[in-house]
Amino acid sequence: METKGPDFAAIPQTAIKVLTQPAAFFREMPKTGGFVEPLVFAAVLGTLSGVLQAVTSLLHLHPLGAAAAGLSAIFLVPIFTAIFSFIGAAIFFVIWKLAGSQENYETAYRCSAYLTALAPITALLGLIPYLGAVLSMAIMTYYIVMASVEAHKIEAHKAWKVFGALAVLLLAINLSGQYAARRFSSTMRQGLPGQSEEMKKQVEEMQKQIESMQKKP
Repeated sequence: METKGPDFAAIPQTAIKVLTQPAAFFREMPKTGGFVEPLVFAAVLGTLSGVLQAVTSLLHLHPLGAAAAGLSAIFLVPIFTAIFSFIGAAIFFVIWKLAGSQENYETAYRCSAYLTALAPITALLGLIPYLGAVLSMAIMTYYIVMASVEAHKIEAHKAWKVFGALAVLLLAINLSGQYAARRFSSTMRQGLPGQSEEMKKQVEEMQKQIESMQKKP
């Protein structure tokens, strides 16, 4: 099997097609050709997502809050994106197989990698408490269903049932986590009776670290 090298110039056009014509993209997507090209695509889009998180953190817009945590996102997000692209593809591969797909892991990986075109969008939606998570999950579910139907030839109603149920579960976990973090933050910022200013600063720093860990991909 011939391994195709990455075409960096084509990445913007590829991302645009994934976003604007997902059905056509996944229907026409080569199911073989190696892992390098989709891996590079995922890393580049992960880098863009990391830059967006860093900028919004520096502007104090992102829930990460701390500038240091935001800057670290530039380096950490692409690395985690590349690593978890393989893990995520393995999870998708199992789900697609159980749903009736006849495709192999390479096809699952290529679908998973190109779905990272959504990463910058979900990074920006993450600025919106609660609603951002709902919108992100709805958008991601739609694109995953498109990949399921067009690349894996799974019936649409089955894909919606499988990934819709998974989306509801993940959304419930996400929202409960956000609520718990914000409630904890509010409680800690109010402080305890007699608490010194130094202790308050330590508590606030601890909360920033907790929020930072929670937002890592």
